[in-house]
Amino acid sequence: MNPELLRNVENIAREKNIDRESILCDLEAAMESATRKHFGPDREVEVRIDRETGEVLAMLDNEQIDIKKLGRIPAQTAKQVMIQKLREDERGSIFAEYQERVGEIVAGTIGRHEGGTTIVNLGRTEAILPRSEQIPGETLHPGERLRAMIYEVKEVPNHIKIILSRSHPDFIRRLFEQEVPEVADKVIEIKALAREAGYRSKVAVTSTDGKVDAVGACVGVRGSRIKNIVDELGGEKIDIVRWNESSQIFIGNALRPSEIREIALCFELNRATVAVSEDQLSLAIGKRGQNVRLAARLTNWDIDILTPTEHTKGLEILIKTLREVESVDDTLIDKVMSLGVISVLDLEEIGAEPLVQSLEIEEELAVKMVKAAGNEARRLAESKKAGTAAQEVLAKEAENKKSEGPTEIMSDKKESGLSSLLSSEPINVEASPKESSDSSPTSEQTESEEKMPVTEPEKEMPITSDAEDTSTKID
Repeated sequence: MNPELLRNVENIAREKNIDRESILCDLEAAMESATRKHFGPDREVEVRIDRETGEVLAMLDNEQIDIKKLGRIPAQTAKQVMIQKLREDERGSIFAEYQERVGEIVAGTIGRHEGGTTIVNLGRTEAILPRSEQIPGETLHPGERLRAMIYEVKEVPNHIKIILSRSHPDFIRRLFEQEVPEVADKVIEIKALAREAGYRSKVAVTSTDGKVDAVGACVGVRGSRIKNIVDELGGEKIDIVRWNESSQIFIGNALRPSEIREIALCFELNRATVAVSEDQLSLAIGKRGQNVRLAARLTNWDIDILTPTEHTKGLEILIKTLREVESVDDTLIDKVMSLGVISVLDLEEIGAEPLVQSLEIEEELAVKMVKAAGNEARRLAESKKAGTAAQEVLAKEAENKKSEGPTEIMSDKKESGLSSLLSSEPINVEASPKESSDSSPTSEQTESEEKMPVTEPEKEMPITSDAEDTSTKID
């Protein structure tokens, strides 16, 4: 009987989360390697450990030997081989465990910083939090507790590389699952999410139970649930948006808290043209175009923001241009506008083929219409160098920022998004599904019986009770 051997094997298996049988096989292989090295590589060696008693049976050329009498050098060899095999088993165990947990939130202790990378101790192993996966502006101190999402697990030579993320959009999704039981139970579903890490996020939610208010449940009593998430993200603002199958209603909800006058959808271009009053323009655009940019990513629609005057003027030019084309009457013009075409630029971009298929008109007529729209668009571009009202708002904000000096650090990615906003003809924000990880700091609240105090701009906005048309903001 050798109960001490079995007891040690059990302890190692429990501490390192390694299969007991795998450790016993490693012990047998280590003893065989040491015995063969002692007697020579040509000798036939076999070592067996009894799984019930722990007795070690060693055979050399079919004759039993006492392995304990081999001496110090074979014992040292067996030890080195055993340590190496245990490390390999432990690496395999860690890889299998964390590979299954990709996408989950783990808690660890900040160990040290290596350049821009933060090393996080998870207990059994260490993980890395690269600078690119950290929340911009966040300061991490050694010894602090940290929660992050397992983003990727790689098997590299001699160790397992576990990469964490706090900037990924799914990190917010997992936080909602932890803080909101209805989300974890699938009663409330997060349909879409857009984030600019460290600044603002928009989360579209819907309820599978008619008795459960999706927005109110995510906000919690007096904002208790959303506040925990905002605190974890270092003050990043979160807009809770009510999801709707109707793209028009959903886009309107996503652009809250601004009031929308009209939304025209062009399915051919996947573009939504939104008309807002001039006093709501800056609210719809958001700081540095953040609100409309996140709304575009959330809804997966390109969004143009126009004032009613610009919207009407674009329609008037389109109608006038088409009326000059032979065989085009008001009925056909109405059909063109029903496709979501509200300007000559839209018509030129669509081309003739969709007009032929959707309106069932002759190709020759469709080509004439598109050509006339293109000529008018070029004429307008030459005579009009000023941008839309939305572009002017962004340009003015950028100019003020430049004169005041930099007060907020934004990533290159965010700056390029602003540049694209300023350079487009109308304020056109393209939705990028891959980058649906945008954010910025604010939390909204709607339709909960107990409302959080609102900021001054929000007090000017009437709070409606329309369940289809509300988002939530919490300060």
